Amino acid sequence: MEDKEIIQLYFARNERAIEETAKKYKNYCVRIALNILSSVEDAEECVNDTFLGAWRAIPPKSPAKLSSFLGRITRNIALDKYDYHTAKKRGKEFETILDELNDCLSSSDNVESRYEEEQMAEAISQFLKALKEDHRNIFVRRYWYSDSMTDIASRFSISESKTKSVLFRTRKKLQTHLKKEGYSV
Repeated sequence: MEDKEIIQLYFARNERAIEETAKKYKNYCVRIALNILSSVEDAEECVNDTFLGAWRAIPPKSPAKLSSFLGRITRNIALDKYDYHTAKKRGKEFETILDELNDCLSSSDNVESRYEEEQMAEAISQFLKALKEDHRNIFVRRYWYSDSMTDIASRFSISESKTKSVLFRTRKKLQTHLKKEGYSV
């Protein structure tokens, strides 16, 4: 079933929308959640919450790209669950991914303003658009989808060493770009 048809089912409040969404996007959403949480049970729970979130959000929202819409919901739910589980303990794979980006992105615990966050997100978007396609895809696979180095290397038919090198250089370029844009990193 096409995404437009699935979205029409949501607008008609037809429960079949969730079934069709699950058929088409369950594995995609599980993969995103599993990369963050490293627990099949937690990932499955996140995906169920994703489908409920989609049910509540559509309508009024009408996503242009259903996969991205579901991916974002899944990622946000998984990150919330990750924060909950790691409030007292650390050491999962995802913590490593966050640490890798730590030098590039400044963070303020007091959340100065939503506007500044949006501006930084736009600066990062511009940076990613300027990258070579393969480097951009490697970066996104690591820091959006939370793929392991091994999975990325396999997906792009390169060595893990090259994967690490591309990511390291890209983070350094991002750091330089953000400094040029006026962000303290």
